Amino acid sequence: MTLDEKALQLHYEMQGKIEVVSRKPVCTREDLSLLYTPGVAEPCRVIAKDESESYRLTRRSNLVAVITDGTAVLGLGDIGPVAGMPVMEGKCVLFKEFGGVDAFPICVDSKDVDTIVQTIHLISKSFGGINLEDISAPRCFEIERRLKEICDIPVFHDDQHGTAIVVAAAMLNAMKVTGKKMGQMKIVINGAGAAGIAIGKLLVQMGFGNIILCDINGMICEGDAGLNAEQEKVSHITNLHHEKGTLADALRDADAFVGVSRPNMVTKEMVASMNEGIVFAMANPVPEIMPEDAKDAGAAVVGTGRSDYPNQINNVLVFPGIFKGALAVHAREITENMKIRAAYAIASLIPDAQLSAENIIPSALDKTVADVVAKAVADVAREDGVAGI
Repeated sequence: MTLDEKALQLHYEMQGKIEVVSRKPVCTREDLSLLYTPGVAEPCRVIAKDESESYRLTRRSNLVAVITDGTAVLGLGDIGPVAGMPVMEGKCVLFKEFGGVDAFPICVDSKDVDTIVQTIHLISKSFGGINLEDISAPRCFEIERRLKEICDIPVFHDDQHGTAIVVAAAMLNAMKVTGKKMGQMKIVINGAGAAGIAIGKLLVQMGFGNIILCDINGMICEGDAGLNAEQEKVSHITNLHHEKGTLADALRDADAFVGVSRPNMVTKEMVASMNEGIVFAMANPVPEIMPEDAKDAGAAVVGTGRSDYPNQINNVLVFPGIFKGALAVHAREITENMKIRAAYAIASLIPDAQLSAENIIPSALDKTVADVVAKAVADVAREDGVAGI
């Protein structure tokens, strides 16, 4: 059987990958009275007087909503909210398995930004955090921005920020392996959607150097016509020398490439033109260039989104720990400093003595990562003044 056939068979057998499990058995009349009526009235009264007590008296303190409208599901595109449900369930499994965080999938049957924002805001009191997932750009930017303005719990679009954080972590270690210097790098990102823009912003904030974003038309430059609002914003802090041209032009003498675009966008000749390049070709399942081709062309370090090659750059290293740390201190938001510290925390898990061209990032199956990330995030939440406790 192929992987697709095995996955389909498993899903038919399981009929869902998550379930609700009671944390307290109901075996006696007293159990019933304490967990439900009449005893449950007392915690209700306490919460009515002080809403923050909901974090101590309900599961809200460890519960994340994983929410999609089904418009940008994996590599499948706009398949609708119901068809996106298997991915949302899978995300919830990863939250629990890797971070011990309870998560619940919610699929919103609307493409209207106002409706989506209102729906999520109205249910937000049930959760300690909101993880937005598989929402198409550029709508995803506005949805996240507006929710962050009106919600008092963290709102995190993983396709943007989870990707950016794990790429930054891998880049920190790839930079050490290659001897490249912070602040002096030329990094080319292909794909100027949600992930590409978020990666570009974070790498700029961390001070890696000159970041150049490319889309289907080539290099994005300040003043270009036809940019959407988010591309226009990021154009002011990227492509510092206002270069014009194709992806091939951008990669000439570049120190690193980050691909969040489509298969086979990069040739061996492009890699050969780089400056002993770091190549993160992350399109899935077929990357922008296959790792063996990138290495043949002279790439110094290669990473992909795939599990069958070294250096898998996977968001599962990020979101369980981000939310675990934020929930632990009842954070009101995920700040930029929390993202940056998370990237450094992930990178730190590979000691310098163990760094190599094929070992720049922890395994996606390493369940120790979430605790390290969570501590870093919780510490910064307190430093930034966004922690509730």
